Amino acid sequence: MKILTLLFSILATVNLFAQYEYEPSNSNPFGKINPDAPKQTADYAPLIGTCKCKSVARVNQNTWADTVMMEWTFKYIMNGMAVQDETLKEDGAHSGSIRQYNADSARWYVHYYSSSTPTPILSAWGGNIVENGNMVLYRDQKAPNGLEGYYRITFSKMTTEGFNWVGEWVNVDETIVYPTWRIYCRKT
Repeated sequence: MKILTLLFSILATVNLFAQYEYEPSNSNPFGKINPDAPKQTADYAPLIGTCKCKSVARVNQNTWADTVMMEWTFKYIMNGMAVQDETLKEDGAHSGSIRQYNADSARWYVHYYSSSTPTPILSAWGGNIVENGNMVLYRDQKAPNGLEGYYRITFSKMTTEGFNWVGEWVNVDETIVYPTWRIYCRKT
């Protein structure tokens, strides 16, 4: 009877893991896209894996901080239905995002979190791949002077070799663009 119980337990465990075949594993450390996921889940496919990156942020209107080296890893999560990323920065300000595509609204929703500014409610951006192939995401944000606008995040030059990223404040019609953060990444 004990052998039968053990055998049943092993089979149940194997079956449990088989139903999550798109999760990160030893054979697929960054997971895989689930064939049942929206096709847009592949929008981040070139970024899947780990990149070595150079991050530089604006200190004030005229000055950029020193470059901070970091690793940025993207992987499929939720059994291949979404994408998660994580940054590990040499300055200790780590961060990450959960990226889900909502087929009903035809938009990506990105929820950001950070070790340097833990918050009870995650900030969120929404957007898509645009005509030039860039991934562009927006979040409402007023300028310090109260002008309505957005914080816009753009992933550009996305290839299996790496990508560029810029965070910038833009006014509502995007005629004013003020970059505050740039990141340049290459696959390891």
